Amino acid sequence: MNARYVWDLQETDETRIALVGGKGAHLGALSRLDGVRVPAGFCVTTDAFRRVVERVPALDGLLDRLSRPDADDREGLRALGAEIRRTVEAAPVPDDVVEAITGALARFGAHDAYAVRSSATAEDLPTASFAGQQDSYLNVVGPAKVLRHVRRCWASLFTERAVAYRRHHGIDHRAVRMAVVVQRMALPDAAGVLFTADPVTGDRRTATVDAGLGLGEALVSGLVDPDVFTVRDDRVVAETIAAKPRALRPLPGGGTREVEVDAGRRERPVLTHEQVLRLVRLGRRIEAHFGRPQDIEWCLVDDDFLIVQSRPITTLFPVPGAEDADNHVYVSVGHQQMMTDAMKPLGHSMWRLTAMVPMHEAGGRLFVDVTRRLASPASRAALLEAVGKGDPLIRDALETVLDRGDFVPSLPDEVPAGPAPVPGAAPAPIDADPAIVTELVERSRASVAALERDIRTRSGPELFDFLLEAFEEHKRVLADPLSFRALMAGMEAAWWLNDKLLAWLGEKNAADALTLSAPGNITSEMGLDLLDVADAIRPHPEVVAFLERVEDDDFPDGLAKLPGGAGARDAVEAYLDRYGMRCVGEIDITRPRWRERPAALVPAILDNVRNFGPGAAERRFRKGLEEAREKERDVLTRLRALPDGERKAEETKRMIDRVRTFAGYREYPKYGIVSRYAVYKRALMEEAGRLVRAGVLAEAEDVFFLTFQEFHEAVRTGRVEEGLVRRREEEFRAYCALTPPRVLTSDGEALTGSYRRDDVPAGALAGLPVSAGTVEGRARVVLDMEDADLEAGDILVTSFTDPSWSPVFVGIAGLVTEVGGLMTHGAVIAREYGLPAVVGVAGATRLIEDGQRIRVHGTDGYVEILS
Repeated sequence: MNARYVWDLQETDETRIALVGGKGAHLGALSRLDGVRVPAGFCVTTDAFRRVVERVPALDGLLDRLSRPDADDREGLRALGAEIRRTVEAAPVPDDVVEAITGALARFGAHDAYAVRSSATAEDLPTASFAGQQDSYLNVVGPAKVLRHVRRCWASLFTERAVAYRRHHGIDHRAVRMAVVVQRMALPDAAGVLFTADPVTGDRRTATVDAGLGLGEALVSGLVDPDVFTVRDDRVVAETIAAKPRALRPLPGGGTREVEVDAGRRERPVLTHEQVLRLVRLGRRIEAHFGRPQDIEWCLVDDDFLIVQSRPITTLFPVPGAEDADNHVYVSVGHQQMMTDAMKPLGHSMWRLTAMVPMHEAGGRLFVDVTRRLASPASRAALLEAVGKGDPLIRDALETVLDRGDFVPSLPDEVPAGPAPVPGAAPAPIDADPAIVTELVERSRASVAALERDIRTRSGPELFDFLLEAFEEHKRVLADPLSFRALMAGMEAAWWLNDKLLAWLGEKNAADALTLSAPGNITSEMGLDLLDVADAIRPHPEVVAFLERVEDDDFPDGLAKLPGGAGARDAVEAYLDRYGMRCVGEIDITRPRWRERPAALVPAILDNVRNFGPGAAERRFRKGLEEAREKERDVLTRLRALPDGERKAEETKRMIDRVRTFAGYREYPKYGIVSRYAVYKRALMEEAGRLVRAGVLAEAEDVFFLTFQEFHEAVRTGRVEEGLVRRREEEFRAYCALTPPRVLTSDGEALTGSYRRDDVPAGALAGLPVSAGTVEGRARVVLDMEDADLEAGDILVTSFTDPSWSPVFVGIAGLVTEVGGLMTHGAVIAREYGLPAVVGVAGATRLIEDGQRIRVHGTDGYVEILS
């Protein structure tokens, strides 16, 4: 019976997490590693915890209540957690559990000093470390006190911080059990923490050691500053030696106390360089065993290191896998596609299969390896120029890596095989002929129509074979040389206008006004068309009232039963017919499309009903068109007054015609992509339904956690690896909490780049100017389009905007985003609508509070917080 409630540490390992918790499992595994010393001890198992809580009937009701409160009700969570802790601490411990614990203490030394430490089953995991969420107690002496502190550890499963952490990570409170580690108390000369990767930059080759005198709790609690040593390639490359006036020491009878440090030791390093390097080598051995960077707590006793805990560093962004050991530099795809959220496996695997360049997955995001292009001077210059125009922060991050001189190899000038991730050379000239755009749009529509026709009869493995062929057609359409020339013609004309008119007239970003209401922009039309939907709804109060109560996605059916509702329904359905394939984060095929979840559009429709009058779409387009024409007349008149003015005006007119011909087409290829994605998804979800009916999957959306290849195999074999979907769900939740870098190296270093500017006022937030003008208004910080509640004159502040945000653009006065570039979708539509916009503002949604008054300088690229 005793073996059920107590296991010696050396009997446990990672296979026993359900029994001894994360900490106990890791310590057990460490105790078996050659050269790693762990203080001896035992684990009070989760069976003991379960035995105790099963004898408390009131606990079930309390846990039910714990799952119900709103996540923001901190006071309610705090009070409920305190009640549960009191209940657990007061619960009687069965005699056989007491006997098991006291028997183990007798074996190790009943009256010795022990550390009593919580070890939850959801602790020290690869995706959630739970560092500091439950309680530990040091220098506990005597069986009665050990038992008391075991009960306190059980209760600490419900501290406010632990409850909030589980809620954040989507972990069920009932699914977590608590074990307790009881170890002989180490009496260290020094203690601290070793990170086997730099916890700030993510660099896996750099380790950091924090060290203090006495017990490590003094460092954790912030009582003293640590000495900090930085180690790279088995060499101490930096150190900071702190003053150490105090230390924490164990008392002979139990407990700890703060003591003064002798004056002669206060300024001396806690560890020698030899000790630091020995500790890091030990950490590398532990890291190799667990297969990922570790956060390791250590003690130094008689010049020997004892390891008292090792957990994964869960905040590091994963590194893309590589087939070699060479250095690699990766650029984020999400920062260029305006979708930096984590993607589910089916989403990122399908984007890779349909992308024009090889991509690598890490942390649920995609990256392009640009190492080869950085290695030769010619391709490097072209790459830096191209990314710099789009996102200066990516360019700065790449230049930071290059400036080190030893990370990227140097190769002779040659263009690597395959298409470039960004254009590096000018395409052949193209006439400013609107018929070219018309032809390209028709080609895309015909390709989608053929896909819809041909996919109807495909199912089972045949469907997947067909889709692989369809992906090649997908890429062929994207690679159409004429399409590329049209895209580049519009962008290069805009760059030409901005450069020349700044030089000739001293005017910044002149192309912004010249491209207002450019024809054929499918994304700006999407926003204007939703204004027309509002026109069909506004005259009918019962329809408006109905929409204000809408929660279900079948609301269009309900509209037809209301006075005036038939016309409203037809307007909504027509909108969905044209744009229903779109959604926020649309590059991820697993995201619900508007056709699947039309209720996502209701807040924007109601905003349009409230903030605009009839005919607003037509008036807005005509107003932009007239402003563009007036700007053209003004620019040409001023140019003709300059020396050689006729030539300058003639060249400028040619470029204005060119930019207006092709600027709208900039958005169409993405529309074509998501149109095809909607067709793919319908067919794939039919296959998912068949897998559910066959009992292979529990739910159709489980296929989102399979790659395309795994989905294909599941359809072919009728099997899915047991536990795979659940593991992928856990990984995805962890990836959602990570912030992807703009640039990532194979060493794991995450670089976000910096603006190197001296023209930004003190206190202002720097960014990239993408749409000219200055506007002042109320900031509305919105992280999900469905939560938007905007009024005329508001300034939208958000993480990123892809084309699906266009419907809310018609009702705002300005735009600020954390991610973006000169030619990304949000910037293009901001210019189209004449909205002052600044993108690439690091931390904008954190630094700007909802409701604050701000001023957006869209011409100069910064944001002032006014109140």
